[in-house]
Amino acid sequence: MQVHVLASGSKGNATFLQFNDTNILVDAGISARRIKQGLDQIGAAVEELDGIVITHEHRDHIAGLTTLAQKYRLPMYTRPDTWQSMAIKDTLPLECCRDLSDSLDIGSVKIEPFSISHDAADPVGFNFFAGHCKCSVATDLGFVTDSVKKALSLSDILVLEANHDLDMLKEGSYPWPLKQRILSNRGHLSNVDAGWTLARLDKKNRTDIFLAHLSQENNRPDIARDTVSGILEEQGWKVGEDINLYLTYPNDIVSMPEGKEVSLWHSIKK
Repeated sequence: MQVHVLASGSKGNATFLQFNDTNILVDAGISARRIKQGLDQIGAAVEELDGIVITHEHRDHIAGLTTLAQKYRLPMYTRPDTWQSMAIKDTLPLECCRDLSDSLDIGSVKIEPFSISHDAADPVGFNFFAGHCKCSVATDLGFVTDSVKKALSLSDILVLEANHDLDMLKEGSYPWPLKQRILSNRGHLSNVDAGWTLARLDKKNRTDIFLAHLSQENNRPDIARDTVSGILEEQGWKVGEDINLYLTYPNDIVSMPEGKEVSLWHSIKK
């Protein structure tokens, strides 16, 4: 299993998952051109995608869907209420739009969506199972419920939101109503919340974590890394041994396992 975060942040999100013979894109919140370029960069092709799964209808998760659907006729899956809430739904070919149930098989991969707390119609995170490996994706969640903790437990790879530093958000330039939205139980997860979520999960002996959806206005990669690492280490986890942390970016591809051509791990673990 290989995970490539093509882009992550408030300006657009897209994550490419490779499972042997099955290729899946989670969200398409950047342009189709950027998605194609990103896949070309890691030696894949947009035509080789077996499906796109969509977490929710906000623009930073669906901006590239129309072109991908019209040009490549790729199958796309999300909740019925999410389809209905998309501003772009009338631009999508009907044969591409498929309702997402509680379980979905694409190629050799079993996908299980789970409900998350966010201000969207019916937002979900995803678990992907291939052989003995489990990959989980959960961004854009204001609060981690017990059911979400259960869904994220025992993942080999986890893409988890660490959106903002609380002090930077509270003291920053955002208007107060927007700050309230971000801080609410249907907003976004802070660095502290991400750290405590990880510390309280049932984990395997080794887990790879992508810290995702970092705010460019209210966070910094070093602050996210240091905050999450500090909480984990206080709780007895050895960062770099038990848990590896990867930072994601709006305009750079971050890949694992370590050693892929576009991996930024060596530059961020210092």
